[in-house]
Amino acid sequence: MADELVSVVVPCLNEEDNIRPLYERLRPTLEGAGVDFELIFSVDPSTDRTEDVSRELRTTDPRVKMVRLSRRFGQPGATMAGLRMSSGDAVVVIDADMQDPPELIGDMIARWREGFDVVYGQRRSREGETLPKRIIAKAGYRVIKRIGEVDIPPDTGDFRLMSRRAVDEVLRLHETHGFLRGLVALVGFPQTAVLYDRDARAGGAGHYNRFWGSLRIGVNGIVGFSRYPLHVISLLGLAFFVIAMLLGLTYLILAFANVDIPWGNPTLVMLISLFSGIQLLSLGVMGEYVGRIYDEVKRRPMFVIETLEGFEREPDRDEGPVRAEARRN
Repeated sequence: MADELVSVVVPCLNEEDNIRPLYERLRPTLEGAGVDFELIFSVDPSTDRTEDVSRELRTTDPRVKMVRLSRRFGQPGATMAGLRMSSGDAVVVIDADMQDPPELIGDMIARWREGFDVVYGQRRSREGETLPKRIIAKAGYRVIKRIGEVDIPPDTGDFRLMSRRAVDEVLRLHETHGFLRGLVALVGFPQTAVLYDRDARAGGAGHYNRFWGSLRIGVNGIVGFSRYPLHVISLLGLAFFVIAMLLGLTYLILAFANVDIPWGNPTLVMLISLFSGIQLLSLGVMGEYVGRIYDEVKRRPMFVIETLEGFEREPDRDEGPVRAEARRN
């Protein structure tokens, strides 16, 4: 058995076509890197044979394990459940669709051995994605980088390797929305990138990170790691207050000067619509932040595990990750 254990966490939803091909690409990559490994499929309840295929793999390779959530919690919840159950000295998060090449993990392990706690995959190109999604992703990363309170590298996703201490610190945060790339940036430690070209999806249809999912992730990143939108609202409020005062002063001067005011109903309607739109937009932005506070104060778990296969026990939520020494066979 190798001295180093690497956990590979794969969040899954209806991925029956990709489970086995992913395993066939991961196994030689990890064995070639000279590490022992565990492959954790963290499954949102699926309507296809995702769970059955995972069990079939487990019958031939006990290093394959499965976490099944009690209901669909989404990709962030499935990812965090896999991290919670991981016991490796390093943990890799990768999607099942193989758009992120599993062979890159070998390079990540090499950089980890050099002393980096986080090695993230950074995309040079994004094949197989629609134009609207690419536009949203490009714009979202640029906005987050400009206004975010932590440094989230552009063109990165959840595909990354994290050292055990980085994983432990991420799990200690207990945030209910689980924006992993932001949480990893928040905890810090030495980080570096491995560049790659993202492939088209290997098989099946994507169930995570569609257009609206990507948009929701972007909003999550902005709200979770920046107060800049609230500052913008304050500045807009101040600006429109000044404009309103100037308009009122202009109206007063023209009235005393007996000058006909060339404003009619269309002008008033446009001004009222403008101010109303700004108010509704401001309420919407504040609502995002208030909603985040509402979710956090309830302290509901990001996930609930229904069954475990290949693990000795489930850790308590407040216990932290089960250490490799306690669970490794």
